Amino acid sequence: MKREIIKILCCPTCKGELVLSVEKEEKGDILSGSFICAHCQSTFPITDGIPDLLPRETEVP
Repeated sequence: MKREIIKILCCPTCKGELVLSVEKEEKGDILSGSFICAHCQSTFPITDGIPDLLPRETEVP
């Protein structure tokens, strides 16, 4: 994943700002890490350079 796309991403759950945490980066590409929403605290992993930004389903008791 290229760093340039971070500017256009937002939380799919609440549309809040995403904070990037990088675990592994090579040649300017983010290979692993996660996004954390600054508003609702949802987390979204980055695996093999692909961010998983699918909204999480709400659990119903």
